Amino acid sequence: MQTAVILTVILMASLLLIGFKISRFSSAEIMSGKNRQTNRQTNRVSQIPDKDTPWYLTLVNSQNHIPEDYHPKLVQVKGGEQIDERIYDPLMEMLEAAKESNLNQLPRVVSGYRTTDLQQSFYDDKIAEFKREGYHENEAVELAGQWVAAPGYSEHQIGLAVDINGVTYDVYTWLMENSYKYGFIFRYPGNKTQITNVAEEVWHYRYVGVEAATQMYEQGLCLEEYLL
Repeated sequence: MQTAVILTVILMASLLLIGFKISRFSSAEIMSGKNRQTNRQTNRVSQIPDKDTPWYLTLVNSQNHIPEDYHPKLVQVKGGEQIDERIYDPLMEMLEAAKESNLNQLPRVVSGYRTTDLQQSFYDDKIAEFKREGYHENEAVELAGQWVAAPGYSEHQIGLAVDINGVTYDVYTWLMENSYKYGFIFRYPGNKTQITNVAEEVWHYRYVGVEAATQMYEQGLCLEEYLL
């Protein structure tokens, strides 16, 4: 009889201990989940553009979507591409000056403003290209994102970025060394890929204004670093 009572007491104590541990574990999981949710919310808040940020410093990248209802006033450049009309004059001045490194020929803007549909087409084509090379879907998507931004995450969609083509490679060297004088930056240098998440594009230039471009050039910063 005494043995039975002792066994009953031990069993009840064990059940209480197990219940306490389960309760602690569940609470920890709940708190951890809340913390993760809070962190995600904080990250999202940090990506909301500052309303006081000048239009020419609008950050668009793989983490920052183009602003809602963003519709730049466009103007056409030689060759048919369109850009935000506010960057037309400095762009033309830069291209005219760049002729000295391009066999006295005006470098061409081969890509300017892009609609969402056009960006989607470029993005899909790049994914398909990597899949043809033997990459699986997820790998192809990841690699494509290093070369072509997903729709909604491309600077081309705000009209402030241009891809420039020259008849010699010297024009790209000239642009890297002189574009800041006209308010443009070499947007995706190879040594900043871990920050921009974009592979080096010697042809891609972004307007940020002369003051910001000069500071970035002199300090060796990319746009993400400058805006920190």
